[in-house]
Amino acid sequence: MQLDLSTVDRLAHLARLEFDDATKAAMLNDMNRFLEFAEKLNELDIDAVEPLIYMNDQTNILRKDEVIQDVDHEGALKNAPKRDSDFFRVPKVIEK
Repeated sequence: MQLDLSTVDRLAHLARLEFDDATKAAMLNDMNRFLEFAEKLNELDIDAVEPLIYMNDQTNILRKDEVIQDVDHEGALKNAPKRDSDFFRVPKVIEK
């Protein structure tokens, strides 16, 4: 399969890209080389190869989901730009 400049123009339009003529020719060359490589992969005999789900035999090791209190109330309010004694102060967003 060979691509032409109209295909590059259409793909560039879909991707919202603009190329000058030299870059467009380089893109056409790169895409044709990529397609040649993909066609080369079709020549491989993969009948005896089992499909992979993961690249290695390891499984995810997940930690237990435990509730911990990292930041206490005073620590959270410490970095607030404005605060009351117990609450964050924020600008009013609802007007009457």
